[in-house]
Amino acid sequence: MKISEGVEWAIHCCTLLANLPDEHRLPKSKLAAFFDLREHYLAKFMQKLSAAGIITSTRGVNGGYRLAKTSSNISVLSIINAIEGESYFFRCTEIRQCGPSAVDSNQYPKPCGIARTMWRAEKAWRNELSQTSLADLQLLGIQETPPEQVQKALYWFKNIMD
Repeated sequence: MKISEGVEWAIHCCTLLANLPDEHRLPKSKLAAFFDLREHYLAKFMQKLSAAGIITSTRGVNGGYRLAKTSSNISVLSIINAIEGESYFFRCTEIRQCGPSAVDSNQYPKPCGIARTMWRAEKAWRNELSQTSLADLQLLGIQETPPEQVQKALYWFKNIMD
């Protein structure tokens, strides 16, 4: 399973937006600058988050992005689904029913063990991510971010918000 870098970008951006005061918005250019990302590429992911109802955007001088709901009401899985789509990663094509040893398809009453195993694993993965909220990630960020980085971030925000 390979997840695009857009998922990482989206989760980090949402976590950053979750830390903004309620009345503030962050423009796309500032989000991109904070993480040193390509703005035009980031815009594609922000549009997907907006379409999914995870963030809202406002145009104008004081425009920008903010979360559409509280961070405790946004699961990591909802962000992943907004960026990657909701389809399962493993797709069984029933190749066991092909080739020289194949028999009639009615001889296979259930999906193969490989498919069932992969689907169980993905279900567990999705379950874990659906139970992890953006607020959970905020707490981890607070606990794990070096104090010097926190100070630099606060200084950066103070300068862009003034």
